[in-house]
Amino acid sequence: MTQRRLPPLNSLRAFEVAARHQNFSRAAEDLCVTQGAISRQVAKLEADLGVRLFRRSGRQLELTTEGARFHGYVRDAFERIGDGVELFARRPGDAVLRIKVPPTLGIRWFVPRLVYFHGRHPEIDVQITTSQPVNFDQEDVDVAIHWGTGDWKGLHSEFLLGERLTLVCSPELVVSKPLRVPTDLSKHVLLHSMNRPNDWRIWLEAAGAGEVDWTRALKFENSGLTYQAAIDRLGVVVAQCAFIEDDFATGRLIAPFPIVVPGECAYFLVYPPERRKQRKVAAFCEWLLSSTATSAPVSRRPALPSP
Repeated sequence: MTQRRLPPLNSLRAFEVAARHQNFSRAAEDLCVTQGAISRQVAKLEADLGVRLFRRSGRQLELTTEGARFHGYVRDAFERIGDGVELFARRPGDAVLRIKVPPTLGIRWFVPRLVYFHGRHPEIDVQITTSQPVNFDQEDVDVAIHWGTGDWKGLHSEFLLGERLTLVCSPELVVSKPLRVPTDLSKHVLLHSMNRPNDWRIWLEAAGAGEVDWTRALKFENSGLTYQAAIDRLGVVVAQCAFIEDDFATGRLIAPFPIVVPGECAYFLVYPPERRKQRKVAAFCEWLLSSTATSAPVSRRPALPSP
């Protein structure tokens, strides 16, 4: 193999960062050197190559046609070097994927699916914590699932799971107090999740039963506790269909009315944009988004009421 004469690595690195920012000052900040040092390294590289890599238009710095083409080669080369370093110099803990999810989604929807990710990527250890919201600047978290509208400053978000709300209760509950029409709910105890204060209002308005006093209720910290209270015959609850599949399948819960309405928000996969470059994060995002796109159930599909 013929040995090629290559420009100094410092010159190539200075050029790559300057080309990425199209600004010598920002390149100097990234590399912790002076702006003059960047300028000298780029000038040396231009002399070695015999081409002009940048042009100045007033105070604006732009790549020439040759500079843009050369930058593609240099950028790809540094990325490949970075991949190699990550592969062979991985420190203990680098293969640990830290995920934070809302409690009920984690227990009733996410964890049952996790076996498929582990089967595909057994080399990646997973740590799961709960509670919201996530502060990526202060917490050791790689990726999270947020509930909301998808707009979080500084974070990349991808739609994961929409909401379908329906009324559920234990089958034994309606034996003593039948639910024939939605207004019969005035005779029942309404169960609330304090994290979801609007679900009852949304469902009752869609059911044409807005006169039912939905503010009186037995309240719980999260939806998981609320669903368990419904299973234990304490009352009725407006539930998210995706989180009660197994309860429908086993008959622990039933839907007295064929009324399903969309919720106000949805669940999104979120992370700082630069995290997607990490192999473990890219693998997880690809798996989770593709698995939800196929809508494949993890257990028997219950006979949920139609929207």
